[in-house]
Amino acid sequence: MFDRTHLLVVALAVAGALAGLGAGLWLRPATPTSTRAPTEVVGRPRPAVELPDPDGRPQSLARWDGRLVLLNFWASWCAPCVEEMPLLDRTQQRLASRGLQVVGIAADGADATRAFLREHPVAYPVLVDDPDAARARGGDISNAFGNDRDVLPYSVLVGRDGRIVAQRYGNFTEASLDAWLRPHL
Repeated sequence: MFDRTHLLVVALAVAGALAGLGAGLWLRPATPTSTRAPTEVVGRPRPAVELPDPDGRPQSLARWDGRLVLLNFWASWCAPCVEEMPLLDRTQQRLASRGLQVVGIAADGADATRAFLREHPVAYPVLVDDPDAARARGGDISNAFGNDRDVLPYSVLVGRDGRIVAQRYGNFTEASLDAWLRPHL
């Protein structure tokens, strides 16, 4: 009935199925570590936030009141964040005359942020949300802006009236960024 060849084929099929199951379990997306409830921030006023720039000078987000502000939360170790920074830089330069202000908020220490910006300069302002300070206050600033998934990059669009008009997880393409901004320009 079964010869060795058939037995070998069945054994290989079972081994392959088990390997596939193991790989599926090992490679499945991680369970989110956040225990916070989802945060809907669209329509809410922008939180009053003051963070240092990379040189340690305190900067208030109120500085850009009256402008359309794209807050981009990023880190130097986040490949998608680094990938989208040139796009954000070009967009800032292209749409500044229409009232857009991009502000980067680095989830890095000041030294790491300065070193990164020396190698990858951008024309828009960057503020520092030092991870040590974030741990001490119980979460980083992106959490106050609705980042309940604790992912980077994370972006929030603050309207000219100071209310949050959009939020987005993940990095942008040129087309997705233009579509995201267009209704608010």
